[in-house]
Order: sequence, then structure tokens, then C-alpha cells
Amino acid sequence: MIREEDIYKIGKLGKPHGVKGELSFLFSDDVFDRVDADYLVVDMDGILVPFFIEEYRFKSNENALVKFEDIDTQERARALTGHAVYFPRSLSDSDEAHVSWAEIIGFAVIDRQSGKLVGHITSVDEATINTLFELETTAGGHVLLPAHEELVHEADLQKREIRMTIPDGLLDL
Repeated sequence: MIREEDIYKIGKLGKPHGVKGELSFLFSDDVFDRVDADYLVVDMDGILVPFFIEEYRFKSNENALVKFEDIDTQERARALTGHAVYFPRSLSDSDEAHVSWAEIIGFAVIDRQSGKLVGHITSVDEATINTLFELETTAGGHVLLPAHEELVHEADLQKREIRMTIPDGLLDL
């Protein structure tokens, strides 16, 4: 059984492409191309199902066409449209020095000064020159934290947590 903590989201399946079961795959992390992975995990209405990759090809830096084994008609491909795609953490090529933004979603953020849990990362915003972590705080609110290398002190992939210095007053906004 595949557990949520054993995977991380890398994209979403789009519309079928052609009539032989190919799908558009909008991805945020191309880890499936960097490592030798036979399958991707698709969330099928809350059930995490492995789909074995028959072949894929890139259309752009954020879009690929993927063909899964046993998905050989447009109708079968259409049934996968809109579903989230995940990658197994155990197959990831990340290490303590190089972790993708997609892989840290769900990580706990610990304040380095107090040692207390601040919240969990719900998304990473790279739309501006300064990358931001969006956190759901322990109080249930949302806050944006700068993901600057001077503030991030340690990322523990095993514990799924990041220790960082939280600028004074930022959590009070």
C-alpha cells in the first residue's frame, strides 16, 4: 500500500492526446526523467495507484506527453484527466544539499530560535524574484516566509522538517 508520506506531488494529468491513450502531463518537477523510475503514482479519488510508464516525451519545460501501460484508448486516458501525479520519495535523486521545491510540500517548519513548530509548507511561490514558502500555521492561519538561504539552516529529509530563522514580527502579520 502506498502511503501519502512516501510520495510527493509532481504534477497533474491533462487531456488525452490522440486516440492511443497518451495524456498531457503538466509537471512541476522532472524527477521522473532524471532517475530510473518505472512508475508514477496517481491519486484516483483518494486511492494512490501506481501507473507504469510505457513511454513519454517532452513538449515543453513544464509539459510532457505520457503513455501508461494498459491505457490504450482515448476513453481510458480521459478517465485520468485532472488527477494529481506523485513520485515515490524512495526513488528521488534528492539529497540534503539538493531538494526540489515540490518535494518539501508538507514539511514541518521549525523556528530555530525557539525549537517550536511554526507550521507546515502548503506550497512554494516562485512567481517573484524572492521564493516564498506558504505555511499553514499551527494556529490554522496562513503566512508567507522568505525561502532565503540565510534563513534556512537545515533540511532533514528523513524527519520531513526544515529548521529556519523566522524574522521578528513576521508571524504576527
